[in-house]
Amino acid sequence: MRLADVLNIVQARFFLPDSVQSPSPSVLNRELRVGGSADLMSDVLCYDMSQGLLITGLINPQTVRTAEMVDVAAILIVRGKTPPPETIRTAWEAGIPLLGTQMTMFEACGRLYMANLPSAVRFAGAPPPDCTAH
Repeated sequence: MRLADVLNIVQARFFLPDSVQSPSPSVLNRELRVGGSADLMSDVLCYDMSQGLLITGLINPQTVRTAEMVDVAAILIVRGKTPPPETIRTAWEAGIPLLGTQMTMFEACGRLYMANLPSAVRFAGAPPPDCTAH
């Protein structure tokens, strides 16, 4: 699935630094291999998100840094949140497109899955989720 497809499916928009007017055509044509959603970045580290779409409600720069570590191709922020300028700048510098939608995480994930974006797969040997931490 291309990033341009994601924009249409979840009615998203780009978050760009003030100095940038619009994303390049190469960004719009970026292919996404998988999708995954999390608001705990430790969960993101347990899945093969390489060249995938990270769907999250987190808007801090650490989200971008985690995405960068696992080679995410783009980040979709849900629930109508607007990231601060520092997060937008960090994403731009890392070469990770940052998008936003008004949809809930549930709806955005459902629409993308129904449009055939495959789910990220948990790494073999990844530690089990810590259900007692919540």
